[in-house]
Amino acid sequence: MSALSDNLVTFAILTYLIAMISHAVEYALGNARTRVAVASPVRELVGAGVGGGGGVSPKSPAPVPPPAGASARRARIAGLVAVGATALAAVLHLAALVTRGLAADRMPWGNMYEFVLTVTFIGVAAWLVVLWKRPSLRKLGLFLTLVMVLLVATAELVLYVPIVPLVPALNSYWFVIHVSTIVFASGIFLLGAVPAVGFLMRNGYEQGKRSFPYTLAKRLPGAVGLERLTFALHAFAFPVFTFAVIAGAIWAEAAWGRPWGWDPKETWAFISWVVYAGYLHARATPSVKRNVATWLAVLGFLTMLMNLFGVNIFFTGLHSYGGLD
Repeated sequence: MSALSDNLVTFAILTYLIAMISHAVEYALGNARTRVAVASPVRELVGAGVGGGGGVSPKSPAPVPPPAGASARRARIAGLVAVGATALAAVLHLAALVTRGLAADRMPWGNMYEFVLTVTFIGVAAWLVVLWKRPSLRKLGLFLTLVMVLLVATAELVLYVPIVPLVPALNSYWFVIHVSTIVFASGIFLLGAVPAVGFLMRNGYEQGKRSFPYTLAKRLPGAVGLERLTFALHAFAFPVFTFAVIAGAIWAEAAWGRPWGWDPKETWAFISWVVYAGYLHARATPSVKRNVATWLAVLGFLTMLMNLFGVNIFFTGLHSYGGLD
């Protein structure tokens, strides 16, 4: 069962990669369609003698580009393939978690490898729900699948550890209560970081910035919609994250005799909570610009990454059971 789980993770990574490539094809065809739409009227005007000499003469017509409708159809097909591949990858991802849990005879959240797999699954599952409700956001899938490929591949290639029993500190019903909520909130925060970065790039593009990375957002949905999605996801995840922190303190009191001890992971969880609270406060304050508030959301996700990777790898404490040697 453990070997099956490992193989399913590999297949999920490859399927996420196919989804990412398909999204990239849709993005590229969309750009080509835009260039054709802009270039065709220009050729017609120059061919008709408008705009001065030196242009294309009526007797030497410009090459005829493929119809914009054909490019649009191919882009749509690529986008649908990308969504289908993402859904298939999510199924493989879930199957890998289930078989890992069955092989370990516990919930698959006992180390960094399993935690990252679960957080990324929550993120992609939430993305499919968002996409079902708002299909117009499909082009954002390019960035979401890129994140999936990077994180799941990192888990498989760097963080992987064989199945081992839970450490004594985790043998409690609080394991399910605390870790399930922290995993769920982290997955939603992961998804929320994607439209947050997308908004910052798209907002810059709409303001006339044409340098990298703003040009990457040329085909993304409008900045207003991305910003609203960012807020909705964070407003949904923050109460869950708050409950997870409180549940962790209760568990610490039962396991270690104190609810809070400024352990490195506790400290960084508190930092993340403060930053995300600051984002929601800034977002609700009319005088704060939306791009300034969104930078706080991005900073919050960076603190979550620090708590997951940095604390487990570089610090020691009562939470040092990430599973890396």
